[in-house]
Amino acid sequence: MIQVKRAYDPPAPADGKRFLVDRLWPRGVKKDTIKLTGWLKEVAPSDSLRKWFNHDPDRWPDFQRRYATELEHEPETWQPLVAAARKGTITLVFGAKQAAQNNAVALKEFLEQKLGG
Repeated sequence: MIQVKRAYDPPAPADGKRFLVDRLWPRGVKKDTIKLTGWLKEVAPSDSLRKWFNHDPDRWPDFQRRYATELEHEPETWQPLVAAARKGTITLVFGAKQAAQNNAVALKEFLEQKLGG
């Protein structure tokens, strides 16, 4: 199972393995409180795509498509997440304020397609 969770929300045992999937460290979050299995900067959208999207709801569908294209070209960045998800629950941790339209949500959908569900 793949979940998404804000970096500002407290970790929970039900999170399983927790991976930060942002290129930038979330502001104000202390490294010892976030309880990560790993920080996968490379799986985050490119800086140019992130800046273009700028959390604009009108750009969400295009962002998802462009991000998926980036991911398809760099399978080594997301394959460890697929492998971890096959073994148990993983949580994609993100720093964005927008909980419904962000790179972790788009990444979750992409990974679920790769898992076949």
